[in-house]
Amino acid sequence: MNSTHFSNNAPVFNGLNVPEEGNVVGYAAVIQQLKLKVTMPNQITLVCNQNKKYQNEQWQVFPKSYLPEDHSEITEIEALFRQLVFALKYEGVNLLFFSALINHYHTQELTALVNIEPTGQYSRKIWFLIEWISGKELSQKENLSKKSYVQLLDDKLQYSITGTKSPRHLIINNLPGTVDFCPLIRKTEKLENYVLANYSEIKSDYLKGLRKDILQRASAFLLLKDSKASFTIEGESPKSKRAARWGQAIGQAGSKNLSKEELIRLQQIVIEDTRFVDMGFREKGGFVGEHDRTSGEPLPDHISARWQDLNQLIDGLLTTNKLLLESVIDPVLGAAIIAFGFVFIHPFEDGNGRIHRYLIHHMLAKKRFAQQGMIFPISASILDHIDDYREVLESYSQPLLDFIQWKETSDHNIEVLNETLDYYRYYDATKQAEFLYDCVQDTIENIIPQEINYLTNYDKFKTFIDDEFEMPDKMLSLLVRFLEQNEGILSNRAREKEFESLKDHELAVIQNKYLEIFKKK
Repeated sequence: MNSTHFSNNAPVFNGLNVPEEGNVVGYAAVIQQLKLKVTMPNQITLVCNQNKKYQNEQWQVFPKSYLPEDHSEITEIEALFRQLVFALKYEGVNLLFFSALINHYHTQELTALVNIEPTGQYSRKIWFLIEWISGKELSQKENLSKKSYVQLLDDKLQYSITGTKSPRHLIINNLPGTVDFCPLIRKTEKLENYVLANYSEIKSDYLKGLRKDILQRASAFLLLKDSKASFTIEGESPKSKRAARWGQAIGQAGSKNLSKEELIRLQQIVIEDTRFVDMGFREKGGFVGEHDRTSGEPLPDHISARWQDLNQLIDGLLTTNKLLLESVIDPVLGAAIIAFGFVFIHPFEDGNGRIHRYLIHHMLAKKRFAQQGMIFPISASILDHIDDYREVLESYSQPLLDFIQWKETSDHNIEVLNETLDYYRYYDATKQAEFLYDCVQDTIENIIPQEINYLTNYDKFKTFIDDEFEMPDKMLSLLVRFLEQNEGILSNRAREKEFESLKDHELAVIQNKYLEIFKKK
């Protein structure tokens, strides 16, 4: 076997300027050297020639003493082992990488790899991952004994669950998913701060101090607002009845267990006119994007999972959902794994986006982060941050376009030609989790308080109007809407029509009171 150096010391790596002189190591180095058909890690690891240690969004930099042994006097498998030990120790587990690695090497080479330090914890982790992903035992490896169990995921690097023991490897499998669906989330400073802030308790404490009638009215309004926002994100402007119907479904999130039948039921609520949509799970390709105006050729921004893989992927997602509900993993992180996983798979011809956002509500309600039937308008926050939302979706979809081979079908759809299953079951969900937590924070700190504050002010204004003018509720609602539209001043048209009976001095009193209450002047 030819000796190979995995470390890369070029000044530019994968289109990025290397921040320090040194060697790219770990997963990224092996991916490039072996030309594995997988996306690069979101954070690339570099061992620099100086004694520097820092990280940013794109790079993780270590001092020169961390450089894995990698030279021509050791074999490729030995050099690979040292790179993998480094990667597991400092980058965490990368399931997509290990799946590609299994397909790249022969069984004899993989056996040699895990026999370099047969009882060492990193050899055992590699061994477990090879057998767990492939579903096959390495025939020349015997069960271990007389060693302590070690956690597969380092919980200082990645979020995990309690897990189950694998006696063969003496490994505790604490992966937050199954072999058929297991996105992973890195522990970033941002996410750790969010988790430690305990937003569920902050929200509960805030809501406890509110009047019940205010809470009920806010819940009804915000559920409808969230429903409309979810349609708007998809570029639709539904009639109020349709939005209310979906809002009712959102309000029931968490009351039913997820299943294939439940997902289809949700699609039927979203899609009222089914004449132009093949309902249920796809039996053809799918993509998100545009068509060339002249030729009709697909111009994909996102390519959906192959329809032949949907059964395995959805079964995996549903099993992982159950696993996460039974674990102590943070509710928002669990919601990110399930909801974004669903929309990346894109199992339906239409309705995927709204169901994806419903699944956020579902997980938060099931994990009691947000009480079932209570307000938590996450789609409203997503709509307010729509550019960030698109960016976080594209951060997953765009890199994959280079690895998916497809051809145009006769009806200008897409037919995927290569195996793509792993791209949808194993990926880094860190960016999606951070975005979702941003929206959770915004919802709790801004959107809900703004609506509560509005209703409180509305009641104050109503009390004033009732005491002074005895105006009917319908007329009051119209008055407030007109004042909102014109910065607290009633337009000449409204003064001459709907409110012609008001005298000038009465109107001045009303306008001043509105500004006093709503504008805090």
